[in-house]
Parts: sequence; structure tokens; C-alpha cells
Amino acid sequence: MASVKSFSRCIAPALFAVIGLTLMAASMAHAASPARDGRLKVYFVDVEGGQSTLFVTPAGQSLLIDTGWPDNDYRDADRIVSLAKKAGLTKIDYVLLTHYHEDHAGGVPQLVSRIPVGTFIDHGPNRELDHGITEKDYSEYQKVLAAGKSQRILAHVGDVLPIQGMKAIVVSSDGNLIPSPLPGAGQPNEYCATSEKRPDDQTENSHSLGIEITFGKLKLLDLGDLTWDKEMQLMCPTNKLGHVDVYIVSHHGWLQSSSPALVDAIHARVAIMDNGAKKGGSTPTLQTIAKAPGLETLWQLHFSEEGGVQNNTLDKYIANPQGVDAGHYLELTGAEDGSFEVTNSRTGLVQKYAAR
Repeated sequence: MASVKSFSRCIAPALFAVIGLTLMAASMAHAASPARDGRLKVYFVDVEGGQSTLFVTPAGQSLLIDTGWPDNDYRDADRIVSLAKKAGLTKIDYVLLTHYHEDHAGGVPQLVSRIPVGTFIDHGPNRELDHGITEKDYSEYQKVLAAGKSQRILAHVGDVLPIQGMKAIVVSSDGNLIPSPLPGAGQPNEYCATSEKRPDDQTENSHSLGIEITFGKLKLLDLGDLTWDKEMQLMCPTNKLGHVDVYIVSHHGWLQSSSPALVDAIHARVAIMDNGAKKGGSTPTLQTIAKAPGLETLWQLHFSEEGGVQNNTLDKYIANPQGVDAGHYLELTGAEDGSFEVTNSRTGLVQKYAAR
């Protein structure tokens, strides 16, 4: 009978070989994951005129901004989950609800039935109490929270969200705006003079939870459906946000938002509009963005029927052209040096933007 010592000598090399192969496989799987290649991934989901934007950091953490519409045979939830799986996710760590309109928060119940959500982030109670659909969607969201499967964070201006791998600071929430400029901002805003003054908005839109995201030198801005009047308060007379690289166009490109005081002052290199064929993409907004200082490209999730050929961006920058919607998405991949690229899933076009 072989001694314990001789058995150990025989088994040890094989054991170490197995361990080595296991570690190698784990390392290869880790390296192959789109969420862990050292770059930030952002997926702009086609929820047909609603909003749903998925961020996946190199740390493997995820943030979904809004959930799209309810109903439609789980269309929006399934599109979100499909891209989450593409990014290597088995759950969504954080879901931020900018506000409680049905094209932003209506998809919550369907989403959680398809994929686990760790924590929801919101601005607090619904402030639009004269609109039955908004009240219904807020009530359904409260039922999801009451089930106890997800945590909740109440976001206040100035908060830094606890997402590993990128910095997300709250710049607007529940009608409140950051009182002081962000680092690097604070310059007088010359574009306030060219922005008309508008009455205060009384809907949930003006309470939108907006964030500025920083990934190394790369900056992205998402203000939800924050309205023109709030933009003016945020940006005038001092630009509190500074310059950004990517502007996720507010309010789907509707004319109630995207004042020159905001659009011109942030000097975005790229604007990405989550419009639908017949929702968002207003002609005045398309024109404002097209002539914005520093803009290199406007990308759209849909061709805007209102905007027409003369005002829409070029076809190659549109995920879903005229005709039957096929659910094509846009994907942004960003590096910490400030360089990034945008991919049109319909055409395969990849547009690269060097660090500035």
C-alpha cells in the first residue's frame, strides 16, 4: 500500500494543475466580461419614447436610469434584461427613477419580475396629485418597495450615489437644485440672455432627479425630464455644471426642456436623444442641439416624424429609422482618459471620439 507521503506526491501536481486551470478559467471569464474591461458601458435602451439607460462600471456594478413604460407585453422589461445579460449582469444593483411619469417609472413591476433589483433611488413622494396615471404608477412602485426585496435611497442634491466604479452626483431632486457649482464649473453663463423665460412647471417633470456622472475625465449629464424653468435656475447666471462630454437629452428632446442656457453652456461633444417616432424630437429642440457650441454628433434612438428629414440627424446616427420599430439600441463605451465611442446596433457603425 502506498504511504500517505507518496500519495501526496502523486496527487499534488494534479491538484495544482486543476487549481491552475480553474483560476485561469475564472480569469478569462472575468476578462471577457463587457462590464470588466476597464471601461464604462452605457446602453440606451429603445423603450419607444420613454427612458431607460443602463450603466455598467468596470467594477461590475450597474445603474439603470428609469424603466420605460408598463404593459406592451413586457416589451421594455425584456429589452432591458436582454442588454443586462449582454453586459454580463444577473441583477441590477441600482435603479434610479428620475420621476414617476409612466414612461419612466411605469415599468418597475415588470422589471422586477424579470431581474432582481438591489436598490431603488428616487426623489421622494409623487408631487403630481391631479394625474391618475402618475398616481397609479407611484402606487405600483410603492408596492414593489413594500415587498421588501429591494432597498431604497432617498436622493438629495449634492449626494454622491454609492455606485462603485464611477462618480454620480445628484444635481437636481424634488424641485431642488445644487446651490453651488460643481468642481471646475462656476463661470458666468452668457447663454442665459438668449433663453426665454418660461412659467414654473407644476408637474413631476420639474421634480426630476438629475445626475452628473464622472468616469475619470469623461462626464455625462442626465437630468431626466427637468423642465426649462428649472434649467434656467440651475444654469443662470452661473453655469453650475461646467462642460460635459455627453448630454443625454432631457425630456426625450421635447420643447419643454433643453434651453440654450443649458444646451449651449455645457458644450457637449455628443448628444444622445431617447425619443420615439412620435414622442420627443421636437423641431425647436433638434435645431437648438444642432447648432450647440462644441457639438460633434447628435444620436437619436428614433427618427422624429415631427422633425422631418431636414431636422433629424443623419440616418447613420439613428438607431431606429422610419417604419416598424425593431428595438435597436445605442451603446457608449468610455475610457477614463475621456475618450469614448458610440455604436449603432442597427448598422454596426462605431464612431470614436478622442480624449480632449
